[in-house]
Amino acid sequence: MSEKMNILEILLQSGIVVQLVLLMLIAASVLSWAIIFQKKKAFEKAENANENFAEFFGTNQSLAEIFEKASENSDSTVGHMFRRGYIELTKIKEKLKSAGIEDQYASYVRENGIYALERALKQGVNDANSKIEHRLPILASIGSITPFVGLFGTVWGIIDSFTGLATGGGSIEAVAPGIAEALVATAVGLAAAIPAVWAYNYFSSRLNQMNSDMESFGQEFMNLIERSLLSSRDKDGVQ
Repeated sequence: MSEKMNILEILLQSGIVVQLVLLMLIAASVLSWAIIFQKKKAFEKAENANENFAEFFGTNQSLAEIFEKASENSDSTVGHMFRRGYIELTKIKEKLKSAGIEDQYASYVRENGIYALERALKQGVNDANSKIEHRLPILASIGSITPFVGLFGTVWGIIDSFTGLATGGGSIEAVAPGIAEALVATAVGLAAAIPAVWAYNYFSSRLNQMNSDMESFGQEFMNLIERSLLSSRDKDGVQ
């Protein structure tokens, strides 16, 4: 216990530069953990929402009903993709209706609308990624910068040590405070960086899996559209 108090006393008596470095590192660590908990919750909500939506999508053939379900489930990334695609189909239908050629909807979509639909789905993926990736780069920045900030504190502590060595006649009492400052700055820098780097890699892996799921869903969605265009009961297109 006394050793811990001695370390605390040394830090409190350290120079303003080392104290500022430690405050920066502690603030970065707090921010990192706040983002980690927020991202953990966001990924869990998105993954659960995707699972629920995929189950509904797999047992329902009505585009309108699926769209309604997707609209109710704003946390689902694949649901957002579906909304993008469905809205694009609705725009195509309205365009043909205004031109008086609504009866050509199925053939138009097969020949011309597929590319627009694929672009809409891709935009849905980009939107979902932008939302789920929010603040992840901050973790990467914390993981890459804080070790160097800690290293700066270490170098500064060593400089103080040599200063104490010059003025204190080479005694251990003159050198020890600066060495302690240096080691603590290094330790705090690593303590801030390691969780941030681990969390960034972990969430990036989950994001890659989510992107894979969205890609698979995009194929399933296109298959559903093709079936709806060929089905007599869906001959009007969007239901």
